[in-house]
Amino acid sequence: MPTSIAGMLRLATRGLLLATLLLSFAAGADPYDFRIYQLGNPATLASADGNFRVFARRFAAAITSVNLAPAETLGHSGFNFGAELSVVDFGKGATLPVEGCGGTTCAFAGPMLIPTVHVRKGLPFSFEIGARAGWIEKSRMGVATLELKWALNEGFTYLPDIAIRGNVTKLINSRDFDITAGGLDIGIGKQFAIAGMITLTPYVGWNLLFVGASSGTVDFRPSRPLNVADTAADQFSDYYVFNSVNAGANTHNRFYGGFRFIGGVVQLAFELSYSVIGPFNDATGTPRCDANKGTDGSCNVLAVNGMIGLDF
Repeated sequence: MPTSIAGMLRLATRGLLLATLLLSFAAGADPYDFRIYQLGNPATLASADGNFRVFARRFAAAITSVNLAPAETLGHSGFNFGAELSVVDFGKGATLPVEGCGGTTCAFAGPMLIPTVHVRKGLPFSFEIGARAGWIEKSRMGVATLELKWALNEGFTYLPDIAIRGNVTKLINSRDFDITAGGLDIGIGKQFAIAGMITLTPYVGWNLLFVGASSGTVDFRPSRPLNVADTAADQFSDYYVFNSVNAGANTHNRFYGGFRFIGGVVQLAFELSYSVIGPFNDATGTPRCDANKGTDGSCNVLAVNGMIGLDF
């Protein structure tokens, strides 16, 4: 085996071991577990459902902010394994209902890290399936994605590769709420060979995502003293649910671009992703997620994504 290839394999092995350690540590702490009672009780605060809708759309954009694969598929016998990391920025002044805020939403310092593992398998007729599993940094929550890609055009000398991808992402082990996002992705890219065994593939794409979210019954006074909790008249007070976030009415656009490098079986990729969260008016008529009028400012989400993996 050439020295350069052996060196890249050693680098890939060390990177995968490091990613595994990061995933292990990420699952152990919980300061980023969300407590959505901090968004306000819809029974007493007219803007509470709007707060929940803003939070759900922002967080859904974060957990769907990565692609890290160009338009071309792996081929019917191809297989790819990657360790990935997303660094998500919610924007200046973003507030999230994280643990330990004393009953109010915190100005989220960020960025949030989401390490994942990604497995893809090529199929006949230019199809490809994939699965991604990850953890939300400093939380007990996970995220899982299933995807199916079909290359409309690939492998031609002078034409770019074009593919469409369907994907569904589910938040796992969240408390009091649930988020599911699905969408359709259109990507375009072109592979270039460099020095025989090395390829570089720049790519860009657009992703339309639908966000659905719901809450369970939320205790909006979790700090009530024991003597109050034991009082029959107060045992079931301050419990309520948020209005569900309808996927059909909550869509956003994600634009991404990046490049992939393959040398031998080692693969590296880098990607920038920008999710544009559209404005809406809450129940009080207040503009939300509007950079010019809304109390939230812009709700757009930026992510920087990287990957190291093996491509067979």
